Amino acid sequence: MKPIWIVDDDQSIRWVLEKALARENIPHKSFSNPNDVLNALEKETPQVLISDIRMPRGNGLDLLQHVKASHPQLPVIIMTAYSDLDSAVSSFQGGAFEYLTKPFDVEKAVELIHRAVEQGIRSESGSKEMAGFRLNDAEIIGQAPAMQEIFRAIGRLAQSHATVLITGESGTGKELIAHALHKHSPRAKGPFVSLSTSAVPKDLLESELFGHERGAFPGAQALRRGRFEQADGGTLFLGEVGDLPFDLQTRLLRVLTDGHFYRIGGHDPIKANVRIIASTHQNLESRVAAGLFREDLLHRLNVIRLRMPSLRERNEDIPMLARHFMLACAKSLGVEPKKLSDEVLKEMSAMPFSGNVRQLENLCHWLTVMTPANIIGLSDLPADIVAQASELPIATSQGESSVGATVVSKTAPGDWEAGLGRLAVKMLQDGDKEVFDALCSRFEKAVLLAALEVTRGRRVEAAQRLGIGRNTITRKLQELGIDD
Repeated sequence: MKPIWIVDDDQSIRWVLEKALARENIPHKSFSNPNDVLNALEKETPQVLISDIRMPRGNGLDLLQHVKASHPQLPVIIMTAYSDLDSAVSSFQGGAFEYLTKPFDVEKAVELIHRAVEQGIRSESGSKEMAGFRLNDAEIIGQAPAMQEIFRAIGRLAQSHATVLITGESGTGKELIAHALHKHSPRAKGPFVSLSTSAVPKDLLESELFGHERGAFPGAQALRRGRFEQADGGTLFLGEVGDLPFDLQTRLLRVLTDGHFYRIGGHDPIKANVRIIASTHQNLESRVAAGLFREDLLHRLNVIRLRMPSLRERNEDIPMLARHFMLACAKSLGVEPKKLSDEVLKEMSAMPFSGNVRQLENLCHWLTVMTPANIIGLSDLPADIVAQASELPIATSQGESSVGATVVSKTAPGDWEAGLGRLAVKMLQDGDKEVFDALCSRFEKAVLLAALEVTRGRRVEAAQRLGIGRNTITRKLQELGIDD
């Protein structure tokens, strides 16, 4: 087996990977800069190349481009401490095998290397080269593991025309992700057309989607092109598709099935060359079970599903997002930006933000307008927001209602136990079966999610902090359906 090459100017990173590979009896070789790698590639090739992005004497993405030009079958793993969408998409578009965010779990890194080795062995000689490009999506911010998965998904989907369904709570930024998917797709030069189905009266939705002919109904004084025609050659984003009336679900299904539609009052079919990206905050499977959503339409929309994490699931991103919004609000108002004190940022990071990123942005706008001081302190925060921060709901899984969820109090440690007791009483009074197992599962899930959040998804460290074994945490995560 040829050696694994490690490229990083940080000696400690090289040392950690060298020790991990040595334990696996995997040959390896290290470099401190890309230039030495390019020189070495003229004489030999590695099994897998692992490279940092930002180095004093070169750039990992440039190295990736050179490597893919001369050795297109060589799997390249990109490492970076600057975990933004730009880096992720550039890595995948440059042909990277995977994107590894620092700090990383060593076991996961070794597992990734094994996968890259297997990929390299079975690669065929006709693999396609992918040209790299860089785009700046400044509004999509996040270094939390959950957001890194979103960035990876956008990178992998960059050359795809597949239909995408984006799920997640209101205010998490689903339309921003749809914009990014379009911007990084082969349809980027085409139009991006957006329609929120919940914002349009039901009797106007059909015309909004498909258009109408002149005289099709009273008031239709001219031909009108619908959103499908407006998005021809590009992307149509259907926001809150779960609110679509049942009869329009049938028409949408027909368009997705055969690619044709009719304007209202029209007789000639129109070809729809449109990529559909849909979003919803609802559990569509539950709506299907309730007879409110067509199951066949769900299957058509659910080709690729992306779940946007709530802000509670990535609260380590709150300080970064808050600073960004404070600067953006000040710029839009033409005033000097105000600074959030460390105490305020700490308090914000503990807030539940049921309205997610949208609520955080609104708070920053309020602080910019309403606070007199240039440095914002705890006393400047709105009273209702501070009150909300004293109670944090236990995390629920996608599609699970948070109504009746146990409440954990920051200020009074015993309050969450009282809340748990009240929830148990309610469930028993409602005649719920297996109350004990249900509540124990929710408790375990909340604790495991908290541990994974603190350790940024590193299972081994999470198990150590919880005082349980590695096999135990793996089994529990599988039993509870947690994908960290």
